[in-house]
Amino acid sequence: MSTYDAVKDLPLEIEGYELEPLEQEVARGFTLRRTVVVLRGAGEEGRGEEVDYDPYAQQEFQARRGELPVVGEHTLDSHSLLHSGQTEYRRWAFESAALDLALRQAGKSLGEAIGRESRPLRFVVSTRVANVVRWLELYPGLRFKLDPDRDWADETVERLSGAGVVETVDFKGIYRGAFGSPPDAELYGRIAAAVPQAWIEDPALTPETSRALEAHRELITWDAAIHAWSDVEALPFKPRCLNSKPSRFGSVRRLFDFYDACEREGIALYGGGQFELGPGRQQIQLLASLFHPDAPNDVAPSGYNATEPVTGLAVSPLELIRPTGFRS
Repeated sequence: MSTYDAVKDLPLEIEGYELEPLEQEVARGFTLRRTVVVLRGAGEEGRGEEVDYDPYAQQEFQARRGELPVVGEHTLDSHSLLHSGQTEYRRWAFESAALDLALRQAGKSLGEAIGRESRPLRFVVSTRVANVVRWLELYPGLRFKLDPDRDWADETVERLSGAGVVETVDFKGIYRGAFGSPPDAELYGRIAAAVPQAWIEDPALTPETSRALEAHRELITWDAAIHAWSDVEALPFKPRCLNSKPSRFGSVRRLFDFYDACEREGIALYGGGQFELGPGRQQIQLLASLFHPDAPNDVAPSGYNATEPVTGLAVSPLELIRPTGFRS
């Protein structure tokens, strides 16, 4: 039985839904706005999170309260069809809320439903390189995912190389627009040599960058391009490891089929997030604890998104609460 087969026929009763605004300052002068989808039925509620980064898209979505035809009796699978025309992020918000509600109505946890045991979750922290030393002063055991750029001084690179605390470097070569970075063979080679143990995420492969990374090819991994298993099949070569961001997949079926295919093909996974502020953060942590708990999961508790390092946060590995539903 596939992982999706284990949940697709769960009965789902929806009596109504709400859209709750959620926001948090994640950098000086930058407030992130999100929407929580709340599905209610049979005395239970399921929650999901819309992670679109466009604040105007979030405002438009929140203005549509009560318009969508989701009320009624469904299965998880038939409910999914109602959202097939939505963007991936919006579809994931509804489908994750529906999975949460269906499991709660059935009195099951996700692990029970799919026959997997949740284990302590290892995580890394994604932060600015300027914050690494201060985070380590508070939490010496932390490990990091960093976004290298040409502004990194030789002293910074040497310090990181000696510390052995970097588990993933993200070159953002697959992104477009404000989040993307152009191919840079010199930077790729310099960083890969300095942190030879780190996964190399989303390099923009050109003849020049491919030569710079030739000795590190087995550490190349992908994130932004992965929305379904078919995207893995389209990669220039079979990877040893991939970043899995659940909200990119849109549907529960597509995500669970991806998990099954990676397991079948021997491709390791680590989790990633989209600055989830609410239930979405709990959900990506739970999925990571079920499918790849020992990986360098970029799913740290949201307190690590603070603009400055703070005390009192949970440390890795993270022990998750295991209630019914699709939340930790």
